[in-house]
Amino acid sequence: MKISIIGTAYPMRGGIAQYNSILFRYFSENNDVKIFSFKRQYPEFLFPGKTQYEEGEPLYKIPGDKNIRIIDSINPFNWIRTGFRIRRENPDLIVCKYWMPFFAPCYYTIFLIAKLFRKTKALLVCDNVIPHENMPFGRLLTKIFFSKVDYFMVQSRSVENDLKLFNKKNKPYEYSPHPVYNIFGEKTTREEAVDVLEKEFNLKNISSKIILFFGYIRKYKGLMYLIEAMPEVLKKMNVTLLAAGEFYDKPEPYFEKIKELGLEENVKIVSDFIPDDKIRYFFSACDFVVLPYSDATQSGIAQIAYYYDKPAIATNVGGLAEVVLDGKTGIIVPPDNSRLLAEAIIRFYEDNLSEKYSGAVKEEKENYKWENFVDKILNLYNKNQ
Repeated sequence: MKISIIGTAYPMRGGIAQYNSILFRYFSENNDVKIFSFKRQYPEFLFPGKTQYEEGEPLYKIPGDKNIRIIDSINPFNWIRTGFRIRRENPDLIVCKYWMPFFAPCYYTIFLIAKLFRKTKALLVCDNVIPHENMPFGRLLTKIFFSKVDYFMVQSRSVENDLKLFNKKNKPYEYSPHPVYNIFGEKTTREEAVDVLEKEFNLKNISSKIILFFGYIRKYKGLMYLIEAMPEVLKKMNVTLLAAGEFYDKPEPYFEKIKELGLEENVKIVSDFIPDDKIRYFFSACDFVVLPYSDATQSGIAQIAYYYDKPAIATNVGGLAEVVLDGKTGIIVPPDNSRLLAEAIIRFYEDNLSEKYSGAVKEEKENYKWENFVDKILNLYNKNQ
């Protein structure tokens, strides 16, 4: 079977590029697969981070002849050329990951041309149907683009509900949770991990209790609520909050809040994109991950944590509670509530829940295998020919 994946890939960086590389790897076991990636994903003035590109080598790299850097997100003539380039490939299936309507015009044009007078089918893996942050005409653009899609994969029930608003023709779809990220290397000992963090990230005086916030720092991800929870936690025990990720918001309010609350010794922020080969040290060092999101659909961070057998404390938004099972693999709290977040952190330590929850994570993560996810995509295609 010939499959074309459309979307971000190395040397573009980030979770979606990593996701697509794993998808490529598993599809390639029994299929002829190519990725058609971006040579420009965003114009620089729209990109909130420091750079769109990886500064090092990924731990899993797609072969160069299979990773076609061709798409320019803001050049309509390029979309047409890309569509004809994929049309010449004549794939059986196009697979694309969708998370924001900014890309809808580009993807619509490519799909339209690639499928023209072909039997090619198109499947969309929906991170979001409705984005976290509003975009002018976003819903209209999404609706128009979805008209060129044949099948959908949704990774949380909240996204499934959103899809129903746009899928008026009842096109086939399948629910399958986000698989675990398994490309960042094996878990290390806590001692080794802390040693790497101290030496390579200049993190000093880390306590014996470490909680982790990981990923891009944006308002809707709720780091501010977690910072505001720390004074209550510190009344009971000495804990280090380690926040690792590039700021996509203004950083000043976060650092001002840390200073205002006198948390300089207990809140450590690595305000940069974490390279693939260093990610395992952050997760190996921590006791659990905190996902204090105000809004979410699902979280790839939870699926990194699961790979390293780490529980999570998460808010009851989107599909987080579908993955973080309250009282089994973690604790679920209401969003936007620093007091209840602090109480959950304290309870985790005072009730010695680490071993119990980590053991449950080891069992639960078996439900999030890539083999299962890829099989569902192929079954959805095969049964709807």
